[in-house]
Parts: sequence; C-alpha cells; structure tokens
Amino acid sequence: MTVAVSRLLDAIADVGRAPSGGYERFAWTAHDLTLREWFAGEAAARGLDVALDRAGNQWAWWGDPDADGPGVVTGSHLDSVPGGGAFDGPLGVASAFAAFDALRDAGVVPRRPLGIVNFSDEEGARFGLACLGSRALTGTVPADRLLALRDGGGDSLADVLARVGRASGGVRLEHYGRDPEALARIGVFVELHVEQGRYLADLPADEAAPVAVGAAIWPHGRWRVDLAGEANHAGTTPLAHRHDPMLDLARLITDVRAAAEHAGALATLAKVEVEPNGVNAIPSRVRAWIDARAETEEAVRRVIGTPQVSADLVAVPEPDSAPGPAFTGRVVRDGGGLGAWGVVEESWTPATVFDPALAARLADVVGRPGSTLPAPVIGTGAGHDAGILAASGVPAAMLFVRNPTGVSHSPAEHAPEADCDAGVRALTAVLADLLTAPEAVEAVSRPRGTEPRRGAPDGDRPGTTGTGR
Repeated sequence: MTVAVSRLLDAIADVGRAPSGGYERFAWTAHDLTLREWFAGEAAARGLDVALDRAGNQWAWWGDPDADGPGVVTGSHLDSVPGGGAFDGPLGVASAFAAFDALRDAGVVPRRPLGIVNFSDEEGARFGLACLGSRALTGTVPADRLLALRDGGGDSLADVLARVGRASGGVRLEHYGRDPEALARIGVFVELHVEQGRYLADLPADEAAPVAVGAAIWPHGRWRVDLAGEANHAGTTPLAHRHDPMLDLARLITDVRAAAEHAGALATLAKVEVEPNGVNAIPSRVRAWIDARAETEEAVRRVIGTPQVSADLVAVPEPDSAPGPAFTGRVVRDGGGLGAWGVVEESWTPATVFDPALAARLADVVGRPGSTLPAPVIGTGAGHDAGILAASGVPAAMLFVRNPTGVSHSPAEHAPEADCDAGVRALTAVLADLLTAPEAVEAVSRPRGTEPRRGAPDGDRPGTTGTGR
C-alpha cells in the first residue's frame, strides 16, 4: 500500500474499534467527532480550506470553488455499520488525500478547484436512514423529517446536533438541510470505494482488473414490521394461552427469504427490537426491519407487495385462534409479497444510473494492467452518496477497488495493498484528467439540469456486485 494511504488508514485504525475487531463509528458520537477532527487536521496539514455545509458534511478545497468553480470533488464517508470493516468509506477518504498528494507532487496545475468530502452518516446506523448527510444536502428528504429521526436511545437528530454544539463544527439547526450553495460548487463527483462483492475477484485471468467503474445502483429500500403480542410470565403461562410475537417473527423471517427467492431479488431481515426484551418474559411487541433490493424496481416491489401506510400493529389473535398471521408461504408463492404482514415503508431509493459518458471516460482513463481494454463497468446493489448526488442531477461516478472475498460490513472486509495502490493511481489519473483536460473541464463547467438520472441502464449490464447500504 502506498505510504500515504497506509499512514492515513493507520492513523484512524483504533478509532471506534469494537472487541469483535470491527468498528462502531456512528454519526455524531465521540468516535465520529474524532474522525471529523482527523479529516480537518489532514486537510489543514495540506493547506486546504475546510468548510461545513448546512447538513454537516465536511469539504476540503484546493482552490476557490466559488470564484473558479464548479470543481471536481472526490471522497466518501468515515462512519460505519455496527461491526463494520476498515475499508468501507475510509478507503475513499484516505485515497482522496493520497491522490491529492500525488497530483501536487507531480506538479499538476488544475484548471478547476479540487474538493475532498467527508459525508456524514452515510451508513445510517444511528438514525436508520442511509446516506443521511447527502440526502440532507440535496434536499431529497425534508429537513424537518431528518431532524425528527431518533436513535435507539430515543434522541432525535436535532437533540444530538444541539448537544454536540461546537464539536459538530457549528451545524445550525435553523439552517439544516438542502444547501444550494454547496451543491453549486460540485461540477462532478467521483467516489472511490472498496468493492462489496466478488465481480472483480472472479474475473478470468485474461480480463483481470484491480479497479472497476460504476454503472448504476440498484433500487433499494427499508421497511418496518410491527408484531403485537401480550406480555406475560415465561414460567406460568401455558403455551396454548400465549400471544407470543416471536413466533410471528420466525414466520416473517422465512417469508422474507421466500419472497426474495420468488422475485429474484435480495432481501434481509437483520435488525430486531423486542419489548420488554427479558429472558423470562413473553414479549409484548417485536419490531423488525427489512432491507430489499434488486436490479429492477418491479422485482423489489414483488418482494414487498402492497405496504400499508400507517404504523398500526398486527392485531393480537384470540387465544383459540392460530398464532400469528396465517399467510406464511402461501402469499409469497402467489406473488403477493410481504404486504399482508403490514409492512411500513421507511425509505426508498430508485435505481440510479451514473452518467454513461462520464463512466466510459473513466473506464478508458483507468484501463486494465497489461491490456488495452478499458476498466470493467459494473453495477452495484449497494447504496452510496454518489448515487444520491447523481439522482439529484450532479454528474457522478464511482471507482471500485477489488475485494478478494467480497465480504463487506464485516471485520473480514479487505482490499489487498497492491489493489489499494492501484485504486489511488486510478483515482489520481481520473482527477488529473477531469481537472486539466480542456474538454473535461468544459463538461464540468457546463450548466446541468436538475432531473434525476433514474431507471435501469439500457442493454445488458457488464456486471453487478455486492449489497450494502
């Protein structure tokens, strides 16, 4: 690994590390604030001007984006999922600083400003909404809804931002949300990210490539199911008299898997809250969250079926009735999806196609070692801040660094040193091209529309990798 990337990642390797070996770097916690200080320090050490937008995202600029912009921006995020790996997010930020160093050391004279960004709360681990910082910046979700989101302890985002105060960098609640000035500074955004899948690792030797270019992000969303029960004593309540929502949860879990298989999609039930959560008490309620995504929106909707719009609990059955909803298996086989479970939609992100001309340009610039072939152009099932920006009309692209196991959101997440080096070289070459080539500069400066780029890409997708946010 290049000295710069190795040093940068090593500097934050102990921040938020959990006993599992993974990371617990949640938005606006002490660990996250330490990482934000690290970002500001690395920017200051390079003489970069650091700014904060209305959503709390950090920006470090080489040049003046207001006077000479819009600029070329790269970066990613520093927060993690529970038990997450060391590369998801931080590799993109560290590689951005390393690429800046390489550009300056090479004497590159940019025609446009270069920005490095740290997006806040990309994973959504604390408040339940992924890409929260970029959604706030673009106005994709109204500010009042975002500020009302609550974490597991019951604190709202507004409460948290008010409490961290100056440590947050001065996020002002009255101005929180969409930031047209910050958006206007972005001419193009390129996010480098560890691959969350095995597409690159599984390429045949004659097509091998350590870096790929992103084509599109699958449509994906999150849904909640509330299952009602009746609290009672575990040692004195006969089985026949119990209203135990854990039995319903077991049926729901198998239905989620069956619905995904039926629709040719991916669906996961991996977050559960149990009340009162005592070992000797029958639960009064279980709340579960479902993540579903697929190559097409139609496939995702087949998994979910018709969700309800309210958060009403599933009715408690009478003692002599069959326990739980009586639609396990049958409904999903009939194509009804999970709608009968009373699923409530909490977030939805349509399919996002990255700028095809920009992706093709990057594929040519990156190439493949020892070959005249362009870099692979692949789709992904994982959500990213680049996708939020692209859906809001910002020209955006992604670079994926090979992950030999495909494992992500886990301590086992990994990218070999040689591939991390290749990622920095690829990012450096892409940034040099976008910052200096006359036609690229003209494209970056050209006024853009505000219509989102959504929908599946035309023709066969070269490849699809991974699942993530």
